[in-house]
Amino acid sequence: MSTRTDLLEDLIARFPEVPGEAVLKEDLLRTGISFHRSALTEGDDGEVKPKSYFIFSFDHKTLPELGEAATRRPPEEIALTGGALGLRRTIVSVRLNPDSPYSVSRDGSGTLGLWLEDQLLADVAFPPMPEYYRHRLENGKSVMEIAPTIQWGYLIYLTVLRLCQYFGAKEECQFCDINHNWRQHKQQGRPYTGVKPVEEVLEALAIIDRYDTAGVSHAYTLTGGSVTSKVDGLAEAEFYGRYSRAIEEAFPGRWIGKVVAQALPKEEAKIFHDHGIRIYHPNYEVWDERLFKIISPGKERYVGREEWHRRILDAREIFGARYVIPNFVAGVEMAQPYGFTSIDEAIASTAEGLDFFMSRGVTPRFTTWCPEPTTPLGKANPEGAPLEYHVRLLGVYRETMEKYGHRPPPGYGPPGAGNAVFSVSSFMDTLAPSEENADELLAV
Repeated sequence: MSTRTDLLEDLIARFPEVPGEAVLKEDLLRTGISFHRSALTEGDDGEVKPKSYFIFSFDHKTLPELGEAATRRPPEEIALTGGALGLRRTIVSVRLNPDSPYSVSRDGSGTLGLWLEDQLLADVAFPPMPEYYRHRLENGKSVMEIAPTIQWGYLIYLTVLRLCQYFGAKEECQFCDINHNWRQHKQQGRPYTGVKPVEEVLEALAIIDRYDTAGVSHAYTLTGGSVTSKVDGLAEAEFYGRYSRAIEEAFPGRWIGKVVAQALPKEEAKIFHDHGIRIYHPNYEVWDERLFKIISPGKERYVGREEWHRRILDAREIFGARYVIPNFVAGVEMAQPYGFTSIDEAIASTAEGLDFFMSRGVTPRFTTWCPEPTTPLGKANPEGAPLEYHVRLLGVYRETMEKYGHRPPPGYGPPGAGNAVFSVSSFMDTLAPSEENADELLAV
C-alpha cells in the first residue's frame, strides 16, 4: 500500500468479519502514538488520568528519548469515536512513539483528535482523573504507584513484584522489558516500589473502594516477575497468594481476583484458588515449539514447553476450564531473525495453539506485541509484526471461539466493538456482543 490510510482501508475491506475499530486499534498498538505538546497533561494532579507504566514500558522509546512526553505524561488510554471511519467507542492503551504516523493533538478550539497523514481520523477523549488517584497513602505514596487502574478503570493492576527472576539473555523472555522498565524508572528518579508491602496494597485498595462510588472497578490482577527461588522467603504461589488472601479477607467478593503467574504444579496452583483467586493466567507467550525455546528460554529451562502446557490443562481441575486463561504475545511469531517469514505460516502456527487449548475447554487470550527498544526482539524488529497478521489473527480467534462454543472470557469486561474496555488487544472488540454477564463467576 502506498500510504498507511490505504493499508487500513484495504484490510477493513478484505476482512469484513473484523470490525474496522479493531483494525485501527491493532495498528495503534503495534505502531504506537505520537502526542503533540498540546495534548500532553500537567502531571499527576491534573484532570487527566496519566500513563502509569503498570508493568512494562509499552513504549517504542526509552524515557530519556521521549522528552516532554516523559515529563508531561500522556493519558493511560484514549477513547476513539466517530471520524473518517465512523468509529464506535474504542479504548486503546497508550504506547508512545514519537516517530509514529499517528498523532494526537488539539485543534484551535481545544478539541482532541487522532490524525493520520493530515487526515482527522477520529475524535479523542482522555480518561478523567479518578477521585481515588487524588488521595495518598499515609506514607505519601500515590494510589497510582501501588494500585493503578487500567481498561478505563475496570481493572486494578497490582504488579507487586517489579523484577523477574528470569534474568539475563539466557533466561529473560526476548520480548519482555519488565526488568529494564524497573531500571529506567529508578534511573529517572521515579517512584517504583520493587516489592509492594501487603499493607500498602490494602491501604490503596481501601481508598479505591471508598471513592469508586460508581463501582467502575470490577477486577484486580496480581502479577509481577516470575519467582524461580524465593521472595521474602516465599516461593511463587505463597508470595502472590498472600496478597489475594489479604484482599479477600479485607474486601470479600468486592473484585474478581485474577493472577498472572508461571504454570505451576497442581498443588501449588491450588494455593491461589484457596487464597481467593478465581482466574488463573499461566501465560505461554508463543505456541511454536522451536520459537518457545528461543523466545522464552527461562520458561523452557525451568519448566519446559510440554510441562507448561500440561500444567495449564491440569489447572482446569482447580479453577474450571473457563477460568484458566493463558496469554500469548501476538506478533512475536514473526519477529526476526527467528520467526516465521510468511503471514500464512505464522497464522497457521498460532491457530494450532488456539485449537489445542480451546478444544480442551481453555480460552487463551492475547496482547498485541509492542516492540520495546531495550528487548532483543524489539531492537531487531522496531516495526513489530505486519498489520495483516494481527487482523487475520483476530478473525481466526473469533472463528475458533465459535467452533468450540466458547463464551467471552470473564474478567475482561463486555465484548463487542463499541463496548470493549480491554485496551492492550482487540480480541474483546472482535467478539460478538453478549447480553450475559461475562463477569459472573460460576461455582467451581
